[in-house]
Amino acid sequence: MSVDLADVAAERGIKYFLISFVDLFGHLRAKLVPAAAISGMQKNGAGFAGFATHIDHTPAHPDTLARPDPASLIQLPWKKEVGWLAADLYCAGEPVADAPRNVLKAQIAKAKALGLQMKTGVECEFFLLTRDGKALADAADEYPKPCYDQMALMRQYDLISKICDSMLEMGWKPYQNDHEDANGQFEMNWEYDDVLLSADRHVFFKYMTKALAEEAGYRATFMPKPFNDLTGSGCHMHVSVWRDGVNLFDDPAGELGMSALSYEFLGGVLHSAADLCAIFNPTVNSFKRINAAITASGATWSPNTITYTGNNRTHMVRIPEAGRFEFRLMDGATNPYLAPAAILMAGLDGIAGKRDPGKRLDINMYTDGHKVKNVKRLPLNLLDALRLFSASKVARAGFGDAVVDSYVKLKMESWNQFMSHASAWERLHTLDV
Repeated sequence: MSVDLADVAAERGIKYFLISFVDLFGHLRAKLVPAAAISGMQKNGAGFAGFATHIDHTPAHPDTLARPDPASLIQLPWKKEVGWLAADLYCAGEPVADAPRNVLKAQIAKAKALGLQMKTGVECEFFLLTRDGKALADAADEYPKPCYDQMALMRQYDLISKICDSMLEMGWKPYQNDHEDANGQFEMNWEYDDVLLSADRHVFFKYMTKALAEEAGYRATFMPKPFNDLTGSGCHMHVSVWRDGVNLFDDPAGELGMSALSYEFLGGVLHSAADLCAIFNPTVNSFKRINAAITASGATWSPNTITYTGNNRTHMVRIPEAGRFEFRLMDGATNPYLAPAAILMAGLDGIAGKRDPGKRLDINMYTDGHKVKNVKRLPLNLLDALRLFSASKVARAGFGDAVVDSYVKLKMESWNQFMSHASAWERLHTLDV
């Protein structure tokens, strides 16, 4: 082992480690391990019952072992005696195929075999609510067009600055924080990096934001659409592909400064976007964001059609400058590991098949999108998305049947649970028919 976690604990004053993993539904699971026991955990892994989480195991499966990755270690800035570790899942000596971090690492390995490295940056949007989750934390945040509202931002200064200070301390290079387009909604940005590092940080950012919000008496949520009339929370991802420190998407002679390789990669992403929507938009609630009516602020800021453009936020993919594109489909509920794995998988398929993304559209999709012909629409609900994912030849070839089947199986159970409950809206509109 290159890094001995027991030695690190002694050097840094760490008393406990959180050995963590993210399940298929994006839930963060963990065991709290005293530093005195970390050597055994580093060697063998912490034991979990996979069936008790959203991993496709039965109660009869052997222990799911979470082996911590020492390179992922983060010492909690607000509780320095605790160290957080991302872990990879194994069962019966083999990697768990449908464990999200394993899924991403499998795609990274495929890219590495081609001499490629994907780098990503994520824009995480979230709401601050009262502790019971029923109302906005700031009752004064009621202006109908609240994006970048300085007063509303500064009323949450103590919390936002504490999160940002933590990122600065951890070396993430955060560079801006703002009040977003919905009342009670915020976004915090840090520098892009290697896709696995960004995914681990994405996981930790969500945990950190929720934990520090709870300390402040609030509840932070990354739910895609918690309020009908307000803009939903997206999770936009900026994507580039590199080799030996050179950005392969960057080409001064290319259209919008983008290389031929970047357009093949983008062609793959566009080709499979609808089929992978169940990954990018993984909940019933997700589809209330991407298929929403105009919100109180005047725009949804989310796509419902598979198109790309230049520096124009009304499309699913935006090319804001040379050398990268911004994928705007994903929402706050997306799995921090599965989402980039899906983009990388689709992009590699695009490169292999030299897929053509077609001609970009330089129109306002919110006002003129209905005039565009021969463009694909995104699915309208989770059931349609799961059916597309299950039938996707690209997903099955890229992820493998085990990953696709496990995800669809567990998400279909979630859909069936949703459908078994009558909502207040249904009762209101149907009791007297």
